[in-house]
Order: sequence, then C-alpha cells, then structure tokens
Amino acid sequence: MSEHWKDLSRRDFIVKTSLLTAGTLTGTNLFSKTSALAFPADQNRKPEQISDKNPQISIIIDDVGYNYSRVLPFLELGVPITFSILPRITYSRKLAELIHSEGHEVMLHQPMEPHSSSIDPGPGALYLSQSSNERYSIIKENMASFPFAVGANNHMGSLFTESREKVDEALKVFMEGEFFFVDSITTSNSVAYNTAKKLHMPSAFRDIFIDPDRDEKFIAEQLSKLKSIALRYGKAIGIGHPRPETVSVLKKFLKEIKDSGIVTVHISQLIYT
Repeated sequence: MSEHWKDLSRRDFIVKTSLLTAGTLTGTNLFSKTSALAFPADQNRKPEQISDKNPQISIIIDDVGYNYSRVLPFLELGVPITFSILPRITYSRKLAELIHSEGHEVMLHQPMEPHSSSIDPGPGALYLSQSSNERYSIIKENMASFPFAVGANNHMGSLFTESREKVDEALKVFMEGEFFFVDSITTSNSVAYNTAKKLHMPSAFRDIFIDPDRDEKFIAEQLSKLKSIALRYGKAIGIGHPRPETVSVLKKFLKEIKDSGIVTVHISQLIYT
C-alpha cells in the first residue's frame, strides 16, 4: 500500500481535517445544528415506505474508527446497533472485527467530497475530479478492508451526492459487492437515495441526526423526534456518533421505549428494496 493510503492515526486525522470535521470527531460543538436539521427526511417519505408492522427504529453510529474506547459503551446497550466505520483509520479494522463478533452490523462510512474545499473528508474519499478508474479502485479497496460490511453510507459528501452521474457510478460499484446504501442526506440536494432506487438498489435515508449538538437535552429531543417518526410511519432511522453524551441519553431512551411496542433493529431491516 502506498504512503497515501496508510492508516491515519487519531492525531494525523484531526490535523488533516477542518474545524467541521474536528467537531464531529472530537465532540466539540462545531457542527451546525441548522445544517444537520434542515432536511427532515420524513417529509419526503412516500406512501409505499410506510410500514404496518410494529414501529421500528434503527440507530447508526457514524465516524467509527479513530477511537476504540468510545465505541465500547454502545456495544453494552443490549440492542441491535449498526456501526458505520471510516476506512483506513487506525482502529477501523479492529473495531469492525469486534463489532461483528458482538453480533452488531457493520457498514462502510464512505468519505465523499463536501462543498467546502477546505474540508478534508479523510482517507479513501471520493472526489468529482477523480477518474472513474480511481473512484472504482478506491471503493473496492475500502469495501475489501471490512469483510463484514453489508452496506455503506456517505461521510460528508454534500457536493458529491449532488452529482447524479458520479453517484450512479459509485453506487454501481457498491452493488457489485451486494451492498445496500443509506443516504445520510448531508445536503437537501442529494440525489443518492433516488439514484439508488432507480438502480433497484436496496437503500434507505436517515430521518434524524441525533447529536449535532452534544447537549444531552438536545440529544433527548432528537431521539423524541425519532420516536415520533417511527410511530407515524412505522420506521425511523437515526444517525449519531460515538460520544459519551450520546450513549448516556440513548441508554435512557431505550429504557423509555422498552415497553412501548417500538422495536430497535439493524439498518438492514429497514432497507427499501
């Protein structure tokens, strides 16, 4: 493997990212609540996507790979959780193996080009300027690094996911590996989910970002919204991050819904085919 693709240490990764990325990874409140909440996906849900089963919630924990200890408390919650792991980061492979061994679901958290050129999405990222062959090789290598992964979602990618041509191309590579795709919806103009549906690719989209703010009251409000979506539509998908505040509030939330009839499932159970 070339020097460019060597695993990054936590320090290197933070140095190479912007304040926005650092906010996500270190837990500082640098990620805009406005940008995270501006695109409520449930408003775009189609009638055929409404479930008549017991309400189901899927929790995806993004940005896994740079910190080992912060992931462990999520494994102890006693419910199915899907972990989306960044490629080519120090603990990515080790955590993928652990998560899989604990019976949880692993996804590839595929970095994609954001709107701001000052933001580095990290190693193994897809850019519009790359050739088709480059993008193909990058995705294939990322997929191969996690033999337990069953799907992918985008890390950043506000610019990339607005390009129907590039998204179509990338999704076809994921389909070769029989991956499903979850659109994180980091931009209101994302075409990723709709493109996946046109390809007849198993796919879904996030409803709520759980923790763009580390305040526990705010996280609780986000989980309450997730619950409301699940009760209204029969299913809901929330994306959070490996932070102490998130796992603390999530633990309380899971106790709250334990006898409500709401079921917590892996994201593969909520994929639209």
